[in-house]
Amino acid sequence: MTTRQTFTASDGLRIAYYVDDFTDPWTTPPVMVLLHSAMGNSERFYSWVPGLARHFRLVRMDIRGHGGSEVPPPSMPLSMERFVKDVEELMDTLGVKQAHIAANSAGGYLAQKLAIGSPERVLSLSVVGSTPGLSPSALDWLPQIEREGLTPFLRRTIHMRFDLKTTDPGMIEWFLKQTGENDPAYVVRFISYMGTQAWPDELPRIKAPTLVIYPGGETVGSASLYDAMRDGIPDVTMREYEHMPHNIADMMPDRCVADILAFLKSKFGYPA
Repeated sequence: MTTRQTFTASDGLRIAYYVDDFTDPWTTPPVMVLLHSAMGNSERFYSWVPGLARHFRLVRMDIRGHGGSEVPPPSMPLSMERFVKDVEELMDTLGVKQAHIAANSAGGYLAQKLAIGSPERVLSLSVVGSTPGLSPSALDWLPQIEREGLTPFLRRTIHMRFDLKTTDPGMIEWFLKQTGENDPAYVVRFISYMGTQAWPDELPRIKAPTLVIYPGGETVGSASLYDAMRDGIPDVTMREYEHMPHNIADMMPDRCVADILAFLKSKFGYPA
């Protein structure tokens, strides 16, 4: 994988990121920012990078508290504004005024709010398994995580995330290893905060062409939560992955990348 780099956010927290660029060296490629899911990190996009980095200067950010980014201390309150500001400050650090934004699950929350609050910075929005706010049902996970521990909880409920009939067992073990590297106390803080956030009424403010890829068998809430995106985002394309549970970005990466590239070509004429 590409070497990790860091920058210091305006509130002093260290944020990690990666840049992947396998475009033709004589060109000036468009930039795409990737934002990962809760309990994940930028390495979860390992299978997305080959297909996207050939056409885009790809920037992958570890959301604060995840991966190589610093964990906010308990004295530092969490806020959506701060999560989104990290994305903007990374773009500023790299001299990027506008970018295509592609994101999975909780990363999609940041992406949606960026497109709502700073539409001039978002050329397009592609979100995978990301509703307009975390379903409050996720708050039911918290006492279970605290009682069982994060990894035992995820192992017991893994059927809610992966289609066990079609997913390589190695992928599941790797997922559990990745999520197990998180600070459990921060995971509880993060989910507790995100479970209070919702913005369906703000979706009409998204001006960028938007692709919503969603699992037809959504297990974090329900697939009906995506109806607000279909009805509320002015320029939206919906793609359902029928019968699949939540983690389609991990289970079906090639299909996700192909759908994102086809969407961008239909809207912008590239990649060729």
